[in-house]
Amino acid sequence: MTSDATTPIQEDYLLDEQVGYLLRLANQRHTTIFQSHAISGLTATQFSAMLRLSQYGECSQNQLGRYSAMDIATVKGVVDRLRQKGLVLTEPFQNDKRRSLISLTPKGAAMIDDLGTAGHDITRETLAPLNASERQKFITLLKKLT
Repeated sequence: MTSDATTPIQEDYLLDEQVGYLLRLANQRHTTIFQSHAISGLTATQFSAMLRLSQYGECSQNQLGRYSAMDIATVKGVVDRLRQKGLVLTEPFQNDKRRSLISLTPKGAAMIDDLGTAGHDITRETLAPLNASERQKFITLLKKLT
């Protein structure tokens, strides 16, 4: 098979039917919805970190990264920005001053109910094109992929 500007390399490959392309489009839609809710100026990763800290309580930066599915560099930046906003507190471990424990500040903890409400609204809006049965199946399938 030749490859030039007029001859497709693989005629049966339709981008509009590919999982990666469709997931990217769905993620773009979800991201737009998330940003439209302007949840106290938090990014999606900051939002996740706040909710995980609320769920699990004080933890190391490494643990928070695992809980929130973030790599080391990403979680460090997230924690730094949340600390600058006064939403989390970092304290050294008692036995290892190189490691930090991260926890919500009172200001951060006071936001959790609003974050949960906004999260429900964002999910509802993201999944609005699906009926109730499709929403449940979609979430189940996404969990299976991850």
